Amino acid sequence: MRVIAGTARSLPLKTPTGDGTRPTTDRIKETLFNMIQTYMGDCVFLDLFSGSGGIGIEAISRGGRKSYFIENNAEAIKCIQDNLKFTKFEDKAVVLKQDVISGLNNVFEKEVDVVFMDPPYGQDLERITLEKLAGMKYITEDTVIITEAALDTDFSYLEGLGFEMIKEKKYKTNKHVFIQRKIES
Repeated sequence: MRVIAGTARSLPLKTPTGDGTRPTTDRIKETLFNMIQTYMGDCVFLDLFSGSGGIGIEAISRGGRKSYFIENNAEAIKCIQDNLKFTKFEDKAVVLKQDVISGLNNVFEKEVDVVFMDPPYGQDLERITLEKLAGMKYITEDTVIITEAALDTDFSYLEGLGFEMIKEKKYKTNKHVFIQRKIES
């Protein structure tokens, strides 16, 4: 795994051992960032269920002002810290070693531009996290939330949380769902 573009382009990143994390492949990461490039300039980025931190690091490399990494696994936290040190992005990062729901209370920003989450599949963590995000003041109508999920993950509950799906990109084994606050008319 490596940084695809930006100031840390081509730098290799460590990943946790074992099957506790699923690093986003370089090809899918490149596709994702091509779709959200307009958000990257000076953005505040949340990388939830961070794993190695590769997505949040990519955001910084592409011009992000700050990335929050929220991860509960000790080995993954060590990888994130090592990767931030190697890429020299430590000063643009906030690493929170806690579960995502608790960690969201420790994001102290007026507005977050992009939220990326890649929770373990099949545990309904997408819905639980979106329920929490619905109540966070830093999630505005301009914030884009991207969820990496299994192809069969249901998002029919979004409207009840005040969100709407604005785009969906399917791959062979998973998908990215792009979500924003529903604008009241």
